Amino acid sequence: MKALISVSDKTGIVEFAQKIEAMGWEILSTGGTAKALREAGLKVTEVSEITQFPECFDGRVKTLHPMVHGGLLNIRDNEEHQKQKKELGIEDIDLVVINLYPFEATVKSGADFSTCIENIDIGGPAMLRSAAKNFKFVTVITDPCDYDLVLEELETDGKTSYDTRYELALKVFERTARYDSMIADYFKREAEKDFLRDTLTLTFEKVQDMRYGENPHQKAAFYKTEKDTKGTLSEAEQFQGKELSYNNINDTNGALEILKEYQDEPTIVAVKHANPCGIASAETIEKAYKKAYEADPTSIFGGIVASNGVIDEETAKEMVKIFLEVVVAPDYTDEALEVFKQKPNLRILKLENILDNPDGYEYKAVRGGLLVQERDNKDYEKLEVVTDRAPTEKEMEDLLFAWKAVKNTKSNAISLAKDKVLIANGPGQVNRIWPTEACIERGGDKVKGSVMASDAFFPFNDCATAAAKAGITAIIQPGGAQRDQESIDVCNENGIAMVFTGMRHFKHS
Repeated sequence: MKALISVSDKTGIVEFAQKIEAMGWEILSTGGTAKALREAGLKVTEVSEITQFPECFDGRVKTLHPMVHGGLLNIRDNEEHQKQKKELGIEDIDLVVINLYPFEATVKSGADFSTCIENIDIGGPAMLRSAAKNFKFVTVITDPCDYDLVLEELETDGKTSYDTRYELALKVFERTARYDSMIADYFKREAEKDFLRDTLTLTFEKVQDMRYGENPHQKAAFYKTEKDTKGTLSEAEQFQGKELSYNNINDTNGALEILKEYQDEPTIVAVKHANPCGIASAETIEKAYKKAYEADPTSIFGGIVASNGVIDEETAKEMVKIFLEVVVAPDYTDEALEVFKQKPNLRILKLENILDNPDGYEYKAVRGGLLVQERDNKDYEKLEVVTDRAPTEKEMEDLLFAWKAVKNTKSNAISLAKDKVLIANGPGQVNRIWPTEACIERGGDKVKGSVMASDAFFPFNDCATAAAKAGITAIIQPGGAQRDQESIDVCNENGIAMVFTGMRHFKHS
C-alpha cells in the first residue's frame, strides 16, 4: 500500500506518517515534505524515483506524470485498466495526503504579484482531483482535521469506509472550487476587471449552524465571505449571551449597516426587524442611547442596539433596564461588562473596526438565480434648495441625519428627525403617504419642528401637505417627479424648506 504525502501545512503530518508507516504503508513524497519526514526518521521514496523524471522549473513540475496519476486514477476492478497498468509498470497509490500552496495567506500578507502567482498550486489540485474522482478505491485527505478519522478506520479495519472516502472526496472538490474562486477573484481585482462578468464565482466559509432560520421549520447556517470582513458581524467577539440566531444576525447586520453612516459623532442605532426604530447622536454614547430610547421606547423593546463608541457602566445600566436581544459595540469597559451579567441571555458583541465601510457588492438570492449590485455607499449627488426658504444650519444637520436613516429603511420610507434623533420612522409601505401619516401619528408632539426625509421623490403633493399640517419645517428628498412643482408650491406656501439630493435610495430587501 502506497501513500503520497505532500503538504504545505505540516501540522500533525509527522505523527500521521509514523502511524501509517507502522501499519506497513510505503510513503511517497516531494520536496520539503520529504525532507521533514526523513528528519523525523521515516523512510521516504521521492516521487521523482517512481517517475524517473527530476523535479524541474523551480519545482513547478514534479507530480504531473502518468506514473502518479495512473496510480491514482486506474479503476481497480476494471480488467482493461489493470492490464494497461501492468504493461506500463504503474503501481497503485491508495492514500493521498495533500494540502495546497498557501495562496490565500500569501495574498492577505500583501505579497507582490509574482509571489502570489508562485503560490498558485498546480500539481496539488490535480492530484487531489484525481484521487477524489477515484474515491471508490483511493482515500484522499486535504484537511489535517481528518487525520484521526482515517487512522482510526485503518487501525480498526485495515481500510477506510466507502462513506468516509466519499465525504473526503466531497471536501476535496469543495476546497479546490474555493481555491480556484479565490484565484479568479484575485486576477480580477489585480487587473481591475469588472466584477460583474459573464461568470460569477463566489466562495463562503461556514461560521456556524443555526438552530433554525427565520422560522423554526427552516434549516439555516451562517457563512462568511473570504474578503472585506473587517467591521462585519463575522469578525465579532461574543462576550456573553445565547448563540446568535438567524434573525439576530440579520437584524444586527442591519444595525451595523446603518451605524456605518454615522461616522462623526457618538451614535446609537436601534433596529427591529432590520428597520431602524431609534437613532440618535449626542456628545456621549450614554446621552445618545437615552435619546434613541426615549424617541420610541416601545419599538426598541426586544431590539438590537449598535454603538459606534465604547459602552461604559452608566450606559450599560440604562440598557439592562429593558429587554434587548443584542448589543454590539467596538468595546466595553470592565464595569459595563459586569453590569451586563445581570442579563445573562443578552448577547454582548465586541466588533473592532465597527465603522469600516469598504465598497463592494451585495447579493440577493432569487428563485433560480442571484442578483448582484454595488453597495449603496453614496449619499447624494447634490444638495439643492428648491424652495424660497433655505434650511437653517440646524435644520440642514437634521435633514442629513434623517437622510441617512431613510436611506437604510425599507421602501417606501419616510423618516422624521429632530435634534439629531430619529423621532419616527415609516418603513415598507406600498405608497408614500401611508408612512408619512404613520410617522406623524407615532411622533406625536415631537413632530412639530422636526424635519422629514423621503427615500424617493414625491409623486404628489400629499406628503408635503401632511408635513405642513403637522408643523414639519424642512424636507429632504431626491426630486425628479413630473409634479415636483406642486410639492414645492405647498412648501413655499407654508414656509417649509425643501432640499433635493438628486439621488434616490430604494431599499426593497
